[in-house]
Amino acid sequence: MNYPRFVTEGLPIGSGVTEAACKSLVEQRLCAFGMRGKTQGAKVVLGLHALTNTDGRWHQLWRQIDQFGVECCG
Repeated sequence: MNYPRFVTEGLPIGSGVTEAACKSLVEQRLCAFGMRGKTQGAKVVLGLHALTNTDGRWHQLWRQIDQFGVECCG
């Protein structure tokens, strides 16, 4: 990471912004009124949310599924 350039451009260089975003994401997704969930379900919801909100990741996921397939348990 080019710290001097980031500081000059006023970009965040600490983990506080990332940690705050993660906390906000978790609270929005899992702590809304009337919502309950287990750990496994929370992992799935947060993973999907991250995929759909990160440029290019959703399409990357489907390219991998197309290429390698997906295991399915009946």
